[in-house]
Amino acid sequence: MSNNDIIPPEVLDDNFYHSLVHCASRSDVKTILEIGSSSGEGSTDAFVKAIRNRPDANSIKLFCMEISQARFEKLSAIYKNDSFVKPYRLSSVGVNQFPSKESVIHFYQNFPTKLNIYPLDQVLSWLDQDLSYIASSGLDACGIDFIKKDQGIEYFDMVLIDGSEFTGHAELSLVMGAKIIALDDINAFKNFQSYQALISDPNYKVIAREVGLRNGFAIFEKVS
Repeated sequence: MSNNDIIPPEVLDDNFYHSLVHCASRSDVKTILEIGSSSGEGSTDAFVKAIRNRPDANSIKLFCMEISQARFEKLSAIYKNDSFVKPYRLSSVGVNQFPSKESVIHFYQNFPTKLNIYPLDQVLSWLDQDLSYIASSGLDACGIDFIKKDQGIEYFDMVLIDGSEFTGHAELSLVMGAKIIALDDINAFKNFQSYQALISDPNYKVIAREVGLRNGFAIFEKVS
């Protein structure tokens, strides 16, 4: 599967979807960053559903990050009439913030997760594919930092980390301090380290979690 293929949504009418709706409905959540929006029919739908039902919808901003050209175009078309949706065709992080092949191999061999369903060679081919796509797109920069500067935001109210299989931990380091941090795929390379970091951080508490749903999810809230 290439990075420009339209893929079916995974977060759809399940406990993670409904937890995202609940969090995005909170009056203290005004800025939301969604890392890995795809074509907008999964978690994006949850966020939009919540915001459309809010009386303060005009004051909310949902920043949607998607680097795939085809998925980005479909995302933008679906939500063209929702002014609070702000699509960005960017890589969340730069190529230099991706893990090395050696660190992916070490993880694969020492931390059994759902990722081990797939042969190691296939996993490494995904890494090569992601790096090649970013390089060929001319978007080798840290998109999270770009949005922060573009919007004058220091900390987002809510962040969903559900982008590339290989960038979850790097993304977490850039959004720490957010009021709510949602992680998908905590039983894979994507967010295994991020989950371990947040579960041991006294500044955050778990408010929703289901390790057995697909590759597991968890949502954390910053302790006041």
